Amino acid sequence: MTKLRPDTSDAPILLGRLPGLITTGPAESLEDAAFCSGAALAYVHMISGQEAVPQALWRARLALAAAEVCVGFSGRREGQAALRDALHLTRPGDHPGPAGVIFGQWARAVARRISVAALGKAMDGVSAERIALCLDAMGSNPVDRAAGVIEAVLADLPRAETVALILADAVLAKSMAEEHILPLISLGLKPRELRLRGDALRLACHRAIVTGAEQAVPLAADLTRRASRLRGVMPQLRAKAADRAVDLFLSRDALAPGALLGFMSDRAARRLCDRLVDLGAVRELTGRDSFRLYGV
Repeated sequence: MTKLRPDTSDAPILLGRLPGLITTGPAESLEDAAFCSGAALAYVHMISGQEAVPQALWRARLALAAAEVCVGFSGRREGQAALRDALHLTRPGDHPGPAGVIFGQWARAVARRISVAALGKAMDGVSAERIALCLDAMGSNPVDRAAGVIEAVLADLPRAETVALILADAVLAKSMAEEHILPLISLGLKPRELRLRGDALRLACHRAIVTGAEQAVPLAADLTRRASRLRGVMPQLRAKAADRAVDLFLSRDALAPGALLGFMSDRAARRLCDRLVDLGAVRELTGRDSFRLYGV
């Protein structure tokens, strides 16, 4: 499906927070909830067309938040710091642990354009047939399709909450003519709501979209400011291939200096990361003296 949206390259960026009429409180009726979620989706859709917003970074940071929610469904207590460590500091071939697996699924799911093949690589063990059926889900509107996917997946795989939510947000994004998953439903659904059915589940999904958008919109504003700062210090960077490093920072939630070794030495990578911190363009995310991670 062709993605239709106006040219927004020179348009003002509509960021900050959702308009108050969307967030006045949880809607009680399905009709009111559908109005609020539709308005929230329209607002998020406008932001996803803004060139100044670091789209890949926005999705990656929301994937981290979605992974934290999904980890909580299993009764685990790993926070975002632990999830980052599991994904970025696990040696090749080692198992990242259950929480790291969930974060890896979300990170891979948002990184590539929505397709059966990309989602199959993101979620090991989920058949291409199941993914295709979910992406082609029928329903009168995008939220009905997403809710139907959650219901169908959990009916067959009761403990596959992460798979159900990734596929639900994929169907929602695809129905909105978006090319990538943007976690929204996954940020707002509560564990008990995953077991609802019919209109009750649809109502919960509408409300979850508003909750997800309340997180996504201010995050986009914050990351846009931070990305502008990072781009602004580029003339002060003397390291070779610093531009390639900046591109990585603008597309990843977090990076270890080792992620830059494909185009610079270990020493140069560490010096560049520390230089970016000194310039206020990047943050050190762990607070540690070793095994550090950096991000916008």
